[in-house]
Amino acid sequence: MALSANPSTATFEHKRIGMASMALAMALLPVGDAISKSLTTVIAPFEVTLLRSLAQAAFFLPVAWVMRRHLAGPILSGASLISAGLIVTVLYSLITAFEVMPIATAIAIFFVEPLLLTLLAGPFLGEVPGPRRFAAVGVGLVGALIVIRPNFAVFGPVALLPLLAALCYALNMIVLRKARGGQSPLSFQLGASLCAAGLLLFIEILRHLSGLAPDLPLLPGWTGYAVLAAGALSTVTFLMITFAFSRVEASLLAPFQYLEIVGATVLGFLVFGDIPDALTFLGTGIILASGIYVFHRERVQDGPDEKEFRARS
Repeated sequence: MALSANPSTATFEHKRIGMASMALAMALLPVGDAISKSLTTVIAPFEVTLLRSLAQAAFFLPVAWVMRRHLAGPILSGASLISAGLIVTVLYSLITAFEVMPIATAIAIFFVEPLLLTLLAGPFLGEVPGPRRFAAVGVGLVGALIVIRPNFAVFGPVALLPLLAALCYALNMIVLRKARGGQSPLSFQLGASLCAAGLLLFIEILRHLSGLAPDLPLLPGWTGYAVLAAGALSTVTFLMITFAFSRVEASLLAPFQYLEIVGATVLGFLVFGDIPDALTFLGTGIILASGIYVFHRERVQDGPDEKEFRARS
């Protein structure tokens, strides 16, 4: 007689490995952010965004070739181009914010993204949240205002850029949902990465032709390694998150993304000496609690498709 415990044990092992992969990915994301912040000390934020995107696309190509059996549907599409524009806005907004703000503060504001996604899913996808989720979103946005207000006084309008990044990331998730029927996730992400790099390169050429782009200064030797590390980390974290979602249901993995704010806080202190103030900690706590409650309500009420859509991937 076959032992009935074996399948459940294997399932548990798969879930444990998937959750460990997600946790490690969230720990690595702030490292890439710290590298980007360091690069802004010698290169303008737009050039950092360009170089990081080019490096990511360069690393993605061999990975896509190795995983080519997972490619399905067109690599380049209108949806990929729209996604690329949104990704470029997310990266440039965050990197510009990192130049002057603590990483943890910028990431805390960015984490209103799941709340914005809950609101946008109604008009764009017809998935109207219930009153409890609306209330949680409202509370989370109040938390965002608590974080933004003192930082707006210190840093000016740049404190709003993580909010713009969150909005564009939420819109990108909607584009992903709309496009998922025609392309595999790998095809879509490869196309979006290539389009993002191409779009940034095109803008940079226009900036140089118009005389708007500054000449690159003589860069220290570590910048090349930093750019390559940022691109490699972006590719590795994408693969780890994809692997995690292939092993564990999205609603179980979603709260793990909040480990990123812990890593950003620790890394910001160790590398840059940044310590968020009390209001930032308070607002961050409110945002995280609201987001976790929204995920909880989605897990209770929604079906598998909706759960998968709302997870960060």
